[in-house]
Amino acid sequence: MKIAVIGAGAIGGLVGAKLALAGEDVTFIVRGHNLDAIATNGFKLIGADGQEQVALNAKATDRYDQAGPQDIVILAMKAHQVEAVANEVPKLFGPETVVVTMQNGIPFWYFHQHGGALAGTPVRSVDPNGIVAAKIPAERVIGCVVYPASELVAPGVVRHIEGDRFPVGELDGSASERVNRVAACFTAAGFKAPVLDNIRAEIWLKLWGNLTFNPISSLAHSTLVDICQYPLSRELAAAMMREAQDVAHKLGIEFRVTLEKRIAGAEKVGKHKTSMLQDVEAGRAPEIDALVGAVVELARLTETPTPHIDSVYALVKLLARAMEAQQGRVCLVS
Repeated sequence: MKIAVIGAGAIGGLVGAKLALAGEDVTFIVRGHNLDAIATNGFKLIGADGQEQVALNAKATDRYDQAGPQDIVILAMKAHQVEAVANEVPKLFGPETVVVTMQNGIPFWYFHQHGGALAGTPVRSVDPNGIVAAKIPAERVIGCVVYPASELVAPGVVRHIEGDRFPVGELDGSASERVNRVAACFTAAGFKAPVLDNIRAEIWLKLWGNLTFNPISSLAHSTLVDICQYPLSRELAAAMMREAQDVAHKLGIEFRVTLEKRIAGAEKVGKHKTSMLQDVEAGRAPEIDALVGAVVELARLTETPTPHIDSVYALVKLLARAMEAQQGRVCLVS
């Protein structure tokens, strides 16, 4: 299989390296230090057990036209970074190319083949200009939910922390030949990739925690266990989750775990900093709209009140704005 992985961060690096180690024809579409490191040394994967493997067959380029048509294109960057590459992605398309989306939160394609009154509605929070939907047709998309944790420890080097599940699914719920082909490819690389008949329900299950714990942690500079064990923040998280559940129910989604079990699962993770808190501490733009803003947008579309989510969204957007202004001042001074 010819597979292009756009982005070689924590998740893109993990997926691309394991696919390459399994013998697939993998090309990373990357820039800068990652490009140089992979082109020179291949991609190094440090397993959860500490064992190191190097995918010497992994290729890297910053030119989409050089990579050429692929069987699978894996979008492995954060949702707010997709628009910047959308115009280039079609250069990787052949007649049967599929695009596996690995973004957290509500995806740009959410209402494609959704059915009901909202079928075909664009999600402006994650695709404000409609560029992503125009350049990456939803007909090509295979939905995917990312559960593993990993970290990019150096250019071209990823450490796998834990987890191996990448559930996949067609947007219409069918068990097509192509989704089974993607699942088999991921399975051969050592992942668990069950084919789901409702990928949106799985997206909501992961989002249920992300839309609450990520912004709360970034605002309070607190870990998951801190949030869950402090009564006021635990109740805030629960209130946000109840509101999100109301939105999801109006869209036909049922959760397969209870709210309390979902919070308990987050508490068990312990002193873990969410990705949004890590971004804030590192001075990077946090991923807000796919995780929180899109839920606010869907709440308005379904006429569902979400006062707690709205308030936290306003605060974390203000935080991002303040960070951007501070970085602007630093650049002017330097």
